[in-house]
Amino acid sequence: MDRFDAMKAFVRVVEAGSFTKAAETLHVSRTTVTQLVQQLEARLRVKLLNRTTRRVNVTADGAAYYERASALLAEFEDLEAGLPGAAAAPAGTLRVDVPSPFAALVLVPALPRFHERYPDIVLDLGASDRKVDIIGENVDCVIRGGELTDGSLAARRLADLELGVYAAPSYLGRAGTPEHPEALHDSGHRIVAFRWSGSGLPYEMRRDGASVKVAGKHVLRTDDGNAYLAAGLAGLGILWLPDYMARPHVASGALVPLFTDWRIDPMPMWIAYPSNRHLSRKVRLFIDWVVELMA
Repeated sequence: MDRFDAMKAFVRVVEAGSFTKAAETLHVSRTTVTQLVQQLEARLRVKLLNRTTRRVNVTADGAAYYERASALLAEFEDLEAGLPGAAAAPAGTLRVDVPSPFAALVLVPALPRFHERYPDIVLDLGASDRKVDIIGENVDCVIRGGELTDGSLAARRLADLELGVYAAPSYLGRAGTPEHPEALHDSGHRIVAFRWSGSGLPYEMRRDGASVKVAGKHVLRTDDGNAYLAAGLAGLGILWLPDYMARPHVASGALVPLFTDWRIDPMPMWIAYPSNRHLSRKVRLFIDWVVELMA
């Protein structure tokens, strides 16, 4: 038994919650992962995992072993990276998932500078607005907007995104320009709905001590930020947007700001990663670079 491979297989099973998912991320067969964990348990003479037909649970001994093993694996990676000639050139694949508009408008245009600094880091970039199973899918970190509710994640705050409400001229020409947020309750108006936000505008709007939260009607609901923006530009309804997404379209006249004397609380943006996973050097460097980029 290769003790290093067995330790790595066990750590991935715990993080993925499944032998099958662990095998996929390690690019080996499920049988190989099972045998490695069984051999590790036999050598240690302790039961590390409880297996059922539906899930894998770590035992108390397994949890203690996982904490030390995951830290040792990360330290081993750092040790290799710290050898002469390697310290300035961290290498390996980094799996990151970010919202699709943020990828297109902010992250990807800046990546040449990242790769100039770290030419041997390969980014496996997921650009989506779906909720990613960061542990089960073996993702190193994610960038997300809104409040974080997953207690298994640690995070660094990147920014507070200013939000506004917008509509295309074609929409306003057809439905009229609403003067007050409550006008969106009118049957003549439509919003574009974002799937995780329910059917209405997801943020409370405030002015002079008054507050309004609109639950408008929609003809389209999507879970992708680029499709959401495209729907608004096509005149399918009113939409809320972070300033960085709206700015170029307002400048070109493709979108018109609405309710400019009302305030919406900024949306926090985070870079998040598993709290129980020791961060490798390349992950720490990427996180620091994104923080620097957003500053």
